[in-house]
Amino acid sequence: MPSEPVFRQDLHIHTTWSSGDGAVAPEQTVELVAAVRHAQVVGISDHFHYIDHHFDAYAAAVRAAGLRLGTEVDLPQATEAAACNADYYIAHCFDDPEHYRALETLLATGRPVIIAHPHMLGTDLSRVPPECLVEINNRYIWRTDWRAYYQPYAGRFRFVLSSDAHQPNWLSQSVARHVAAELGIEETLLFTP
Repeated sequence: MPSEPVFRQDLHIHTTWSSGDGAVAPEQTVELVAAVRHAQVVGISDHFHYIDHHFDAYAAAVRAAGLRLGTEVDLPQATEAAACNADYYIAHCFDDPEHYRALETLLATGRPVIIAHPHMLGTDLSRVPPECLVEINNRYIWRTDWRAYYQPYAGRFRFVLSSDAHQPNWLSQSVARHVAAELGIEETLLFTP
C-alpha cells in the first residue's frame, strides 16, 4: 500500500529529461517520481535548454504520469519557453537587467513564474516583479545566510518550497520548511491535488 504524501507541493524536480545535467541520477525518471509521490502535488521542471526541441514529447510523458508540467528556464530563452504550454516556469534570474526584463515575458503568459534559488544566483529581489513567486529549496538554502537574504522580502513575495531534486534521495523539503518556519513564511500552493 503506498504511503501518504509527506509534503503538500513540490514543483522543482528534475528527471532524466535534463540529460546534460550531471547531477541527475539515471534512476530519476518521471515514472519513479510519480511512483514515489512524496507530495500531494508534484511537478516536473526539467531544464528548458535540454528539452526545448523535444518539448511535446516531454510534456506528454509528464502529463501521462499525472504530474504538473513545468520547465526551468535560463532567461535568455524566455521567449521560446513562453511559447510552450507549461503549467508554470522556474526561472534562473541572475543579477542582470536583461533577466529582470525577461521575467515580464514569462509573466505575460499568465502562468506562475517561480524565481529559482535566488540567493545562489545573486538575484536582487528588489528588482523582481512582485507577481513572481520566490523559491526556498532544500538543495541550496543552507549554503548562504538565508536569514539576511530572505527576511527583508518575507512580506513582499509569495513563496514556494521545493526539493530541486535531481536524485531520488533528494525528494525532501525538510530544511526548506525549517527555514520558512523560521522566517514566518507560509507556503503558497499553486495547484490543488
